[in-house]
Amino acid sequence: VQLVESGGELVHAGDSLRLSCSVSGSAFRRYTAGWFRQAPGKDREFVAAIVWNSKTTYYGDSVKGRFTISRDNTKGLLTLQMDALKPEDTAVYYCASDLLPLPPTAVEKYTYWGQGTQVTVLP
Repeated sequence: VQLVESGGELVHAGDSLRLSCSVSGSAFRRYTAGWFRQAPGKDREFVAAIVWNSKTTYYGDSVKGRFTISRDNTKGLLTLQMDALKPEDTAVYYCASDLLPLPPTAVEKYTYWGQGTQVTVLP
Protein backbone atom coordinates (compact mmCIF):
# COMPACT_ATOMS: atom_id res chain seq x y z
CA VAL A 1 0.00 0.00 0.00
CA GLN A 2 1.39 3.40 -1.02
CA LEU A 3 -0.16 6.70 -0.03
CA VAL A 4 0.33 10.19 -1.49
CA GLU A 5 -1.28 13.26 0.08
CA SER A 6 -2.19 16.45 -1.73
CA GLY A 7 -4.21 19.61 -1.20
CA GLY A 8 -2.27 21.39 1.53
CA GLU A 9 -2.25 25.17 1.20
CA LEU A 10 -1.87 28.45 3.03
CA VAL A 11 -5.35 29.68 4.01
CA HIS A 12 -6.94 32.05 6.49
CA ALA A 13 -8.95 31.36 9.61
CA GLY A 14 -12.52 30.39 8.77
CA ASP A 15 -11.62 29.03 5.34
CA SER A 16 -12.22 25.48 4.13
CA LEU A 17 -9.75 23.07 2.60
CA ARG A 18 -9.97 19.53 1.24
CA LEU A 19 -7.06 17.13 1.54
CA SER A 20 -6.78 14.07 -0.64
CA CYS A 21 -4.80 10.87 -0.23
CA SER A 22 -4.32 8.71 -3.29
CA VAL A 23 -3.78 5.09 -2.35
CA SER A 24 -2.37 2.32 -4.51
CA GLY A 25 -2.75 -1.36 -3.66
CA SER A 26 -5.89 -3.43 -3.63
CA ALA A 27 -5.51 -4.19 0.09
CA PHE A 28 -6.62 -0.63 0.88
CA ARG A 29 -10.26 -1.54 0.47
CA ARG A 30 -9.95 -3.84 3.51
CA TYR A 31 -7.93 -1.42 5.63
CA THR A 32 -8.88 1.26 8.09
CA ALA A 33 -7.55 4.66 7.00
CA GLY A 34 -6.79 7.76 8.98
CA TRP A 35 -5.44 11.29 9.03
CA PHE A 36 -2.87 12.54 11.51
CA ARG A 37 -1.09 15.86 11.87
CA GLN A 38 2.13 17.12 13.34
CA ALA A 39 2.89 20.71 14.27
CA PRO A 40 6.48 21.89 14.83
CA GLY A 41 7.80 20.69 18.17
CA LYS A 42 4.76 18.54 18.88
CA ASP A 43 3.93 14.85 18.68
CA ARG A 44 1.96 13.47 15.78
CA GLU A 45 -1.74 13.81 16.63
CA PHE A 46 -4.75 11.76 15.62
CA VAL A 47 -7.23 13.73 13.48
CA ALA A 48 -9.74 11.30 11.97
CA ALA A 49 -10.17 7.70 10.84
CA ILE A 50 -12.65 5.65 8.84
CA VAL A 51 -13.17 1.90 8.73
CA TRP A 52 -12.93 -0.08 5.50
CA ASN A 53 -16.66 0.10 4.59
CA SER A 54 -17.15 3.73 5.72
CA LYS A 55 -19.73 2.68 8.31
CA THR A 56 -17.81 4.10 11.27
CA THR A 57 -15.73 7.25 11.60
CA TYR A 58 -13.63 8.62 14.45
CA TYR A 59 -12.51 12.18 15.15
CA GLY A 60 -10.11 13.88 17.48
CA ASP A 61 -11.78 16.21 19.96
CA SER A 62 -10.18 19.31 18.47
CA VAL A 63 -11.69 18.72 15.01
CA LYS A 64 -15.11 17.24 15.80
CA GLY A 65 -17.86 19.09 13.99
CA ARG A 66 -15.40 20.85 11.64
CA PHE A 67 -13.63 18.04 9.76
CA THR A 68 -15.16 15.18 7.77
CA ILE A 69 -13.33 12.07 6.61
CA SER A 70 -14.50 9.98 3.67
CA ARG A 71 -13.18 7.34 1.31
CA ASP A 72 -13.85 5.86 -2.10
CA ASN A 73 -12.43 2.35 -2.30
CA THR A 74 -13.16 2.04 -6.01
CA LYS A 75 -10.89 5.02 -6.68
CA GLY A 76 -8.33 4.36 -3.97
CA LEU A 77 -9.05 7.77 -2.46
CA LEU A 78 -9.18 9.09 1.10
CA THR A 79 -10.29 12.66 1.73
CA LEU A 80 -10.43 15.08 4.64
CA GLN A 81 -12.81 18.02 4.34
CA MET A 82 -11.72 20.73 6.74
CA ASP A 83 -14.11 23.58 7.51
CA ALA A 84 -13.89 26.55 9.87
CA LEU A 85 -10.12 26.26 9.97
CA LYS A 86 -8.22 27.77 12.89
CA PRO A 87 -4.57 28.82 13.20
CA GLU A 88 -4.05 25.90 15.60
CA ASP A 89 -4.87 23.52 12.72
CA THR A 90 -1.54 24.48 11.17
CA ALA A 91 0.52 21.31 10.74
CA VAL A 92 1.81 18.73 8.32
CA TYR A 93 -1.06 16.36 7.62
CA TYR A 94 -0.40 12.67 6.99
CA CYS A 95 -2.67 9.91 5.76
CA ALA A 96 -2.14 6.37 7.01
CA SER A 97 -3.67 2.97 6.53
CA ASP A 98 -3.51 -0.50 8.00
CA LEU A 99 -5.47 -3.53 9.12
CA LEU A 100 -5.80 -2.81 12.83
CA PRO A 101 -8.13 -3.16 15.81
CA LEU A 102 -10.60 -0.47 16.74
CA PRO A 103 -10.53 2.30 17.78
CA PRO A 104 -7.91 3.26 15.16
CA THR A 105 -6.51 6.32 16.91
CA ALA A 106 -2.99 5.29 17.85
CA VAL A 107 -0.13 6.49 15.68
CA GLU A 108 2.01 3.44 16.38
CA LYS A 109 -0.63 1.04 15.08
CA TYR A 110 -0.35 2.22 11.47
CA THR A 111 2.23 0.72 9.13
CA TYR A 112 1.61 2.60 5.88
CA TRP A 113 2.10 6.36 5.72
CA GLY A 114 2.18 9.11 3.15
CA GLN A 115 4.86 11.79 2.99
CA GLY A 116 2.66 14.57 4.35
CA THR A 117 1.19 17.82 3.06
CA GLN A 118 1.56 21.23 4.74
CA VAL A 119 -1.52 23.12 5.91
CA THR A 120 -0.96 26.66 7.18
CA VAL A 121 -3.82 28.68 8.62
CA LEU A 122 -3.18 32.38 9.12
CA PRO A 123 -5.24 34.46 11.61
